Amino acid sequence: MAETATPAETVNSVRGARRSPAQHLAEAFTSGSVPGIVTLTEIPYQAMVGIRVDRTSNAGARVASVTGGLPAACGEVTGTDSVNTLWLGPTEFLVVAPEEAHDSLGGSLVSDLTTALGNDAGQVVDLSANRTTFELSGSHARAVLEKTCALDLHPRVFKPGTAVSTELAHIPVMLWKTSEDSYRIFPRASFADFLGRWLLDAMREYASPEVP
Repeated sequence: MAETATPAETVNSVRGARRSPAQHLAEAFTSGSVPGIVTLTEIPYQAMVGIRVDRTSNAGARVASVTGGLPAACGEVTGTDSVNTLWLGPTEFLVVAPEEAHDSLGGSLVSDLTTALGNDAGQVVDLSANRTTFELSGSHARAVLEKTCALDLHPRVFKPGTAVSTELAHIPVMLWKTSEDSYRIFPRASFADFLGRWLLDAMREYASPEVP
């Protein structure tokens, strides 16, 4: 009789086989961070799903019931603490959720969204392997970003809870301000090494005392 893996064994097998695009930089991120000033970490393996749907349609309402809402304007982020949806365009959105939400790890996010869209016009695409997530936080996090980002990141303009498409070090990213001093950056996996090293270099000056 053939042996059959249990669901828990399958999940552990999936987890064991994965390698994040910035895993090799984990120690450098730790040693290059300055606690309380600016820290850089990777949050790997988040579940991400790209959606194309008219948010005002019946299908849009069904999809919104899964995600906890769909953003109505540029920069808006909807959802809960665990599942958030970022605005990419008038009919295009990016859903971000913890890795446990992915279908391969016992969740049902992708299948629930696919079912919600049904046969109506639109698209649901699993993009979990397309991007990784960097978290840059601390009192000087904005100063690091301002070395390369062309956007006005002043708090009166770029408020917590806002996410936009932009460029960092000429790399296209989604930039999400999650609190006053914390940002999540979503580069494509192929740019993770370059952007991670660039951010480390930009953080380096804050490891030394400020010159009066």
